[in-house]
Amino acid sequence: MTIGIINGHLIDPASGISARRDILIKGGTIARIGESLRGSENIDAAGCIVAPGLVDLHVHFREPGNESKETIATGSCAAAHGGFTSVVTMPNTNPPIDDAGTLELVIRRAQETACIKIWPSACATKERAGKEMTEMAELKAVGAIAVTDDGSDISSSWVMRRVLEYADMCGLTFLAHCEDSSLVSDGVMNEGFNSTCLGMPGMPRAMEEIMVERNIRLAAMAGARIHIQHVTTADSVDIIRRAKARGIRVTCETAPHYFTLTDDAVRSFDTNTKMNPPLREQSDIDAIKEGLADGTIDCIATDHAPHAFTEKDVEFQLAPFGIVGLETALALVISELVRPGVITIERAVELLTSAPANILALPAGSLREGGPADIVVFDPAAEWVVDPEEFASKSRNTPFAGRKVFGAVRATICAGKMVYKTKNLG
Repeated sequence: MTIGIINGHLIDPASGISARRDILIKGGTIARIGESLRGSENIDAAGCIVAPGLVDLHVHFREPGNESKETIATGSCAAAHGGFTSVVTMPNTNPPIDDAGTLELVIRRAQETACIKIWPSACATKERAGKEMTEMAELKAVGAIAVTDDGSDISSSWVMRRVLEYADMCGLTFLAHCEDSSLVSDGVMNEGFNSTCLGMPGMPRAMEEIMVERNIRLAAMAGARIHIQHVTTADSVDIIRRAKARGIRVTCETAPHYFTLTDDAVRSFDTNTKMNPPLREQSDIDAIKEGLADGTIDCIATDHAPHAFTEKDVEFQLAPFGIVGLETALALVISELVRPGVITIERAVELLTSAPANILALPAGSLREGGPADIVVFDPAAEWVVDPEEFASKSRNTPFAGRKVFGAVRATICAGKMVYKTKNLG
């Protein structure tokens, strides 16, 4: 059987195509890309964008240890609903993924239950304690795509330098959660006017910026690659821009909530506005948008962090950090960046496909004959309202409930298999 995706506008940043094209799928690969193609079954993508399946370098699927919040199965389903066909899972599970046995468990569970492609990262230090390095070569041999202590930074500069050197020697990129924990203390939101008015302890911008600067300098010293996670402040963007100009091997990401919401949203005391790093101010949003437009920020990731309702339904200071993001990411990119003219639709697709794939050398993010049939079909003009009750994720912790957005996924195909399709797609 062959599947034809016809009448759509194909955007593939890797090949520079942005034009009307048809795609013919046979088995799990793309047989042909061209015009007037038809398969034994056809998907009419008229009015839609056809693009490589989206790639997310930063998700938390909570398995093993916290399956009540999310599993690899439910997380992959949420990803498919959001148009993602490849995701990189974080290792701050319970237990953390710091040895070959635990990593093998995650890989096996992904093979058994996931409907999309799961690329697991592993811990850089044992138990994410920032003291003793993991066996990175062994972890890579088992299947780790990167190393990180995401959720916390490595406070010791000596250990961080050795981690960067060892990771680079193993051919792994270190994903850096940049946070000076000594500055955070009991902070729960951005330190500034709103935290003062609300009487809540703040998290200063410097907590991120100091460690962005330090980690990049250590990477330069080690001659290693480093990827900065969830950038939120104007100065962080400037530090990274200057580092790139000096030729340092640094890439970075931001998340949709950091170019959509300011810490004004916290005035509602909605615990779904609590995340780490926290929502910042308008000047930071402006800098994030500028960084996305000029290439300083390399890609967009969701930092999908599911939590149970009972965990978030508490006083603000007691609630855990984090929100879900896989099922709203594309719509927020289109609504907040493309429609206002901050970036083009082609740049948006690049930020969500080829750019993240290239950072970790994933076999994803592009469409070519003979390549994997990982494809998303979406309508950039479709208007809808975010309803968490319709999420495929186990969790509902989003600050965007009730928000009107544009851009709806119509179909997601992974390895030639339809893993998500709406009823109104031909």
